[in-house]
Order: sequence, then C-alpha cells, then structure tokens
Amino acid sequence: MNALKHVTFAAGMALSPVDAGGTESSAWQALADERAVIRIADAIDRAVDAQDWKLARSYFADRVAADFSSLSGQPAAIIASDDLIGAWAGNLKGSKTSLHLRTNHQVVLEADTATVLSNGYAWNRMEGNGDPLWEVWGTYEHKLTRAATDWKVDGFAFHMTHERGNPWVKATPGQ
Repeated sequence: MNALKHVTFAAGMALSPVDAGGTESSAWQALADERAVIRIADAIDRAVDAQDWKLARSYFADRVAADFSSLSGQPAAIIASDDLIGAWAGNLKGSKTSLHLRTNHQVVLEADTATVLSNGYAWNRMEGNGDPLWEVWGTYEHKLTRAATDWKVDGFAFHMTHERGNPWVKATPGQ
C-alpha cells in the first residue's frame, strides 16, 4: 500500500502544472476549457434524453442562434433559449423516447469563445403508427461564450447527413 501511495504522489507531481512564465498554466487552462465545452455538448444530450428540461436549459445563454434547417426545413434564427427548450419538451415527452450520441469532438478556443464540432446520431421511438423508430445522423456545431463562472451555448446547429425510419415518429409529439 505504501508503494501505491508513493507512485500516486509521484504521478500527481509529474502531471501538476509548473509555472515557467505562464506557458504551462495557460496550456492547462486551455485543456480545462476544452474539456468543459465538450462536457456541456454531451450533457445537453443526456438532459434531453432524460427529459430534464430545466437542466437542458441551464447550459444555454438567454438567446441562441439555432439552425436545424436541414432537419425541419425552417430557416436558422436567433431565438429565446426558453423557446428552443420548449419546442424540444413539446416533442420529446411521455410516450416518445430518444437517445442522442455524439463523438469525434473538435474544439476551437479563441479567448472567451469556443466552437465544438462533433458527429451525432439520434434515435427516437414511439409506438402508434407502424414502425416505431426514426433515426438521424449528422454533424453538430455548438458555439459557446464564457459567462461569469462557466460556459453557455449561444449557437447550436445540426446538419443532417442521413435519416431512416418512420417520419411519423419524427413529426408527431409524444403524449
């Protein structure tokens, strides 16, 4: 057990930031920021799938530039985040379930802004009119701005590359 303590302590010291004029410290901050914005993009999916709309809303600024035009046919627009979350809550409820997955994150950090690009997959299921499944693949773009204590999403786009399944599941709100 003593040997494990020593190895753990040594590894921690080796990985701890060293201040050599700020270089390491800014690199560590960039790494922390990158992890934070990826965590938010992923956490939105988990909150939506759990139908926890209050939590989902907490990741967004008051207004968001939303672009789901490839999915809905509606043009991109700057809308209240409450309206975005309200639309999701109105569609994904009760008898309609979803699963969102995201991978291959690429992050660009510039001062107090960040862009997260990722590949995504969504699965929706609802009984009632034939095949109960609808699936979609595409790419996501989250734009975030550093707020007082954390990051907030102020731009959110999904660009569909493929879909399959029952379009009724896509278009019909859950009950």
